[in-house]
Amino acid sequence: MAAFPWHARSRNYVSESEVYKLESVPLDFGDYHPLKPITVTESKTKKMSRKGSTSSTSSSSSSSMMDPLSSVLDGTDPLSLFAAAADPVTTTSTMDSTRKKRDKDDSSAVGSDFEPWSSKRSEILARYTTTEKLSINLYMGSEKGKAATPGSAVSEKVRTRLEELDDLEEGSQKELLNLTQQDYMNRIEELNQSLKDAWSSDQKVKALKIVIQCSKLLSDTTVIQFYPSKFVLITDILDTFGKLVYERILSMCMDNRASLPDNFSPESVNDTAKETCLNWFFKIASIRELIPRLYVEAAILKCNKFLSKMGISECLPRLTSMIRGIGDPLVAVYARAYLCRVGMEVAPQLKESLNKNFFDFLLTFKQIHGDTVQNQLVAQCVEIPLYLTLYSPAIDWILQCIAYRAPEVLLTEMMERCKKLGNNALLLNSVMSAFRAEFIAARSMDFIGMIKECDESGFPKHLLFRSLGLNLALADPPENDRLQILNEAWKVITKLKNPQDYINCAEVWVEYTCRHFTKREVNTVLADVIKHMTPDRAFEDAYPQLQSIIQKVITYIHDFSLLFSVEKFLPFLDMFQKECVRVEVCKCIMEAFIKHQQESTKDPVILNALLHICKTMHDSVNALTLEDEKRMLAALINGFIKMVSFGRDFEQQLSFYVEARSMFCNLEPVLVQLIHSVNQLAMETRKVMKGNHSRKTAAFVRACVAFCFITIPSLSSIFARLNLYLHSGQVALANQCLSQADAFFKAAVSLVPEVPKMINIDGKMRPSDSFLLEFLCNFFSTLLVVPDHPEQGVLFLVRGLLNVIQDYTWEDNSDDKIRIYTNVLHLLSAMTQETYIYHVDKVDSNDTLYGGDSKFLAEINKLCETVIAQILDHLKTLGKEELI
Repeated sequence: MAAFPWHARSRNYVSESEVYKLESVPLDFGDYHPLKPITVTESKTKKMSRKGSTSSTSSSSSSSMMDPLSSVLDGTDPLSLFAAAADPVTTTSTMDSTRKKRDKDDSSAVGSDFEPWSSKRSEILARYTTTEKLSINLYMGSEKGKAATPGSAVSEKVRTRLEELDDLEEGSQKELLNLTQQDYMNRIEELNQSLKDAWSSDQKVKALKIVIQCSKLLSDTTVIQFYPSKFVLITDILDTFGKLVYERILSMCMDNRASLPDNFSPESVNDTAKETCLNWFFKIASIRELIPRLYVEAAILKCNKFLSKMGISECLPRLTSMIRGIGDPLVAVYARAYLCRVGMEVAPQLKESLNKNFFDFLLTFKQIHGDTVQNQLVAQCVEIPLYLTLYSPAIDWILQCIAYRAPEVLLTEMMERCKKLGNNALLLNSVMSAFRAEFIAARSMDFIGMIKECDESGFPKHLLFRSLGLNLALADPPENDRLQILNEAWKVITKLKNPQDYINCAEVWVEYTCRHFTKREVNTVLADVIKHMTPDRAFEDAYPQLQSIIQKVITYIHDFSLLFSVEKFLPFLDMFQKECVRVEVCKCIMEAFIKHQQESTKDPVILNALLHICKTMHDSVNALTLEDEKRMLAALINGFIKMVSFGRDFEQQLSFYVEARSMFCNLEPVLVQLIHSVNQLAMETRKVMKGNHSRKTAAFVRACVAFCFITIPSLSSIFARLNLYLHSGQVALANQCLSQADAFFKAAVSLVPEVPKMINIDGKMRPSDSFLLEFLCNFFSTLLVVPDHPEQGVLFLVRGLLNVIQDYTWEDNSDDKIRIYTNVLHLLSAMTQETYIYHVDKVDSNDTLYGGDSKFLAEINKLCETVIAQILDHLKTLGKEELI
């Protein structure tokens, strides 16, 4: 070992810092400032010739940033050259036409603010169901259609197709009886697929037969409560047929060129396509029955674009008038709904036809209460309130189409027509659902007056108030009317006996109350909800609505001291008896608190309420709880803990942390946060005392240290324990708690042998060597300033750690052990210096305790010899392996 120096090189850290620090160079900024707009000079160069060229350069200033790519293009870019080469007159006219087209499309097309039919489809299918048996007529096909061959004469082909059409009237159908609702839906889907198959196999007449057959089903109201769902299913087939026909004719217009533009004119359509289109309309016109003829023609309404510019505007009024021939008011209103649906797709600007459609419906509205309908309802044992709800999807859709971007005057006209019909509740509800919320809110008192005068026999008033409340949640009524509106609505709502009806309305009006009134009114509403939903545990069937109420309350009340001072808020939470629902509600409240609480709090009302809520979330954790759920709950609780501050009352703060530890002991991330918080509390105490602890603060800091020392062993993650032992030991050392710091460091040393080879990181098993190496390097940095214990001997912590490292089982062919020994040499070298590179304030490190004593330096040298020997042995082993 004589080849190695006995002492480390002496270092003077202060002088080295002065020598090696970067030289400061004065910078003359002049007018430069980093936030000042940059002025860029753009040069335009005109090249005269290749040889001996001269250039004429003009410069202009611009405040825009220079494009780095432009500099290599001599001030130009390829796209600009193309644009400059174009005729400016042509370019301008093209831009103008494009702008006009866009403006025209914006004024006529349906925008994204229009709710499409597809969004209503699933809701209707889910709402209108039946357990009764259904029947359906299936098309069975015909052998006559197979007689024609490619070589047949045209007259023979035409005759065959006419026979196929007549065959539909001659019994080529099979009636399936006693079908369940699911069977019925499956059969309809089969027909839809048959339509596509027939079309793809060029059996156009068969496809038309299927559509006619399906359309006929819409005249059948034998199971009347299923009719809205039947309408949805059948019109899906009609939509498919209309799309197939349109695309077929469109494909015939190509004529060795690109397809027609979206805004093509009939003049650009060739004769073959026009003839085919007329042929389809003639076929449909020959259908004998009104309902299938109407529906099928409506399905291909868009094809009128191939024939005439005015084709659609002429057909819509005619089809609207044809609906007058349908006797059943339910069938008629859905036919009108389908016509509006198609009209909005192909010609949304033709609002007059849509309005006429609805006004026709109003003229025939009294049929609903006629003898024919009443007899039908009696035969099917259907009550009038249920029957009226069957109209809602159709009327709502018609009014949505009419009200889309309609002026406010149209609402006034609709209200007048409703009054003439005796303020029919069904129509009034649809009007409030269709028109803009701002229009409805401005006339809130007028609507309340109309609701009061409605007849409740068919459509209950509370549903009207619910629709009004939905509008008032989106728009504000006149300020002077707000309290009167709430009183009038709540008079009706609070009298409801059925808990489900009550909560459906109350849920809507809670938002209105929170939005416009104080905690007094909110408390009154919550108390009324508790009163109605507590008897017979009615709240168990209304958890979604109750959750919605809580969500609305915390959406509008961000001051949690105000929220928890609402007397009935916590009793309201007690209605959530089902654990999973209760936990979800607690999570919503905590998320709102973390999002909106800007300042730390010590309000006892907030603390007690949120501790109860966090305790509820914590107690829901069990062996089956997913790790993601645990992390989410822990994050919410930690967010709450971070927001609690008692200011300079550090003892009260520590008491809060002790209580939180006892309440949240099953969530490890919360315990980790509490340890960090207590360590921070100890450091804040040191900051306040400027490092000079009194007897009281010293005792308090030792209490903080004891909290951490007791809590850390309860953690399951070994690296969490190691890092917290190290961190807590550093805090104890900074607060002159030397014996406590030694205890932390000893615990960390004794824990190192327990580190497993593989650890779980985010659900994946990874080697632990790199994590252990990182921890030990941090540990060595701390050990430099830790003074030796007078009873433990020189460098007892370093020796203990080296023994642990030596005994630890490292991976074969791993260099991690040697890397650690290299870092130990850095530590030992730093320990031999007369003055250490850093210190802990008011803590005497070994440089002060030993004062460069020769015996101390000799002990360090012995350790260096041992460590270097270990490194050399490893290098020799590597050399032997290379030779082998």
